[in-house]
Amino acid sequence: MSKQIAIDGPAGAGKSTIAKKLAGDLSFVYVDTGAMYRSIGLYMLKHGIDIYDKAAVEKASQNADVRLKYIDGTQHVILNGADVSKEIREEQVGKAASVVSQYGQVRSNLTALQKKLAEEENVVMDGRDIGTCVLPNATLKIYLTASAEVRGKRRFDELKAKGENPDLDTIIEDIKKRDKADMTREISPLKQADDAVLVDSSDMTIDEVVDKIKSLYA
Repeated sequence: MSKQIAIDGPAGAGKSTIAKKLAGDLSFVYVDTGAMYRSIGLYMLKHGIDIYDKAAVEKASQNADVRLKYIDGTQHVILNGADVSKEIREEQVGKAASVVSQYGQVRSNLTALQKKLAEEENVVMDGRDIGTCVLPNATLKIYLTASAEVRGKRRFDELKAKGENPDLDTIIEDIKKRDKADMTREISPLKQADDAVLVDSSDMTIDEVVDKIKSLYA
């Protein structure tokens, strides 16, 4: 039977970075579910679909073939045959993903794929509803968080490093809005599973968080 580590938490908490390193250390497969939702968001943007039109998004999502491919241990997101791993990291794509992820048909399609991956491999999977919905019987569940200010500063630094000129206050405000949307959506809202361990990374390094989770898994 496969081993499963579920990591949930709000945007910018470092889930992907932590999950990726943890999976590498444990020789597990890393599954970034947020990347899947981002690919659906990207599909809608590319095809001019109104992301706030639930019926239109659910219908169009049936034509979006999302797959995960692992090359030298690195996850690549394939959308209708094209590698979109870099494109999906754009700010507008992340915002679109937060909207389309609220729709039932989109979630059910991707949840089925995520469950299948977890049945076939030992996985570290991160997202918003992994411990509560996708892998309710996971070997270990983590709820990874950090203050909105810390998460905003991390994003600010990332964008500055890319040569962009972001506004920190705007980023923090966007994060708070996204938190509210994720936590109050009707389907699979973001919340800490009853049996998940809370880890606040506000004052922790990446290695400290990974070591903490590894000690919990041991």
